Amino acid sequence: MSQRTFDRPTDADEPLLQVRDLEKHYPIRKGVLKQEVARVRAVDGISFDVHPGETVGIVGESGCGKSTVAKSILRLDDPTAGSVEFDGEDITEYGDRELKRFRREAQMIFQNPDSSFDPRMTIGESVSEPLRIHGVGPRTRRLEIARDLLERVGLNADDADRYPHELSGGQKQRVALARALVVNPRLVVADEPVSALDVSVQAEVLSLLQDIQEEFNLAILFISHDMSVVREVCDRVAVMYLGQIVEIGSTEELFANPEHPYTRALLRSIPTLDLDSRGIDAGLRGEVPDPTDPPSGCNFYTRCPEVIQPEGYDFEQEHWRSVMDLRVAMERHGVDVDGLREFVGLDDGESVSEADAAKMKAELRREHDIPESLTDASAETVLERALDDVVHRNVAAARDRLAEEFETVCERQEPALDAEGSSRPTACHLDGAPADD
Repeated sequence: MSQRTFDRPTDADEPLLQVRDLEKHYPIRKGVLKQEVARVRAVDGISFDVHPGETVGIVGESGCGKSTVAKSILRLDDPTAGSVEFDGEDITEYGDRELKRFRREAQMIFQNPDSSFDPRMTIGESVSEPLRIHGVGPRTRRLEIARDLLERVGLNADDADRYPHELSGGQKQRVALARALVVNPRLVVADEPVSALDVSVQAEVLSLLQDIQEEFNLAILFISHDMSVVREVCDRVAVMYLGQIVEIGSTEELFANPEHPYTRALLRSIPTLDLDSRGIDAGLRGEVPDPTDPPSGCNFYTRCPEVIQPEGYDFEQEHWRSVMDLRVAMERHGVDVDGLREFVGLDDGESVSEADAAKMKAELRREHDIPESLTDASAETVLERALDDVVHRNVAAARDRLAEEFETVCERQEPALDAEGSSRPTACHLDGAPADD
């Protein structure tokens, strides 16, 4: 499939969909009274536009909030805050009647077609079901429209009499596309529409989606974790991490010159036939933080391979990331001091000799890929004192020492998603970083 070319809409073009400061938080309740104790910040204040005839991709790791965005935009889940304007009207203010009218204009294609079809209904009945809901025509006319659409998506009209279990995965996803198009929508939200399909079938379905878009001038919001697929079908791309957009721009520019470290890591994860590129990992370590308690400042700093060093220190970036990993581990899980003591053969209550302390500190360095000695003498002094605190069971003091001495602007200030210092909106202190306090 060839790369699409698309000129970004000018300011004079009116977007069909405008999302502003969208939030979706899920309360966590406990106890007999079901009191709220925390909130999962699945989507945490994102903004973007989709124009008629344009495909905008939303990409990111599993759990970043992509699917929640899709459900919130279509009011399958009501947003917590923000606005979603479709053709100039805020759908978050719609009542049931207006919402039903809106859903004729905006349809969704789900990731797994098996779970989105009633096995007791024929394909023709499933495709024509939206027409029945919206009161379009008699049953015979609805089935006639369904048969015509099945042919337009590459199936046979006779497939209308078959049941979902009789079709392959690719055929069922074509049926899902036909069902989404049957009410002649202007916006289609495709949530991982080809992730469950074989690569060859993926190409067929994506090519079909592009052909249908050009024919009907559809606006498409395409949600995926597969960067190679996004590169083929999208005109613009928004990169999400932990409920927030960290970079957004044209597909061509974003893939040619990614500006956010997370975007660069995602691009490094794309499989390649280049022998020189094989074995290069994405550069990300650790897990995605808990969305009920996201990090302060830039929520990516706990994993970012390019996290900014504090003023006054200068040593290898890879080693700086390793020190940050030790900090993050201390703050999230603490340190298993008993395990370290057992590693060097110490019994409960037995004092730590200098030789034992050296072995324990060396093991801590090894676990976090920290070298025997940092090239920055001042940083090495701070780290060594923190490791001494750990060896003598004062993990809290070690944690506080590292937090005070190695605090980075990335955790202190939240970067704004704007184009200052970069060629496109990017939420990173590496581009147009604010002055330090």
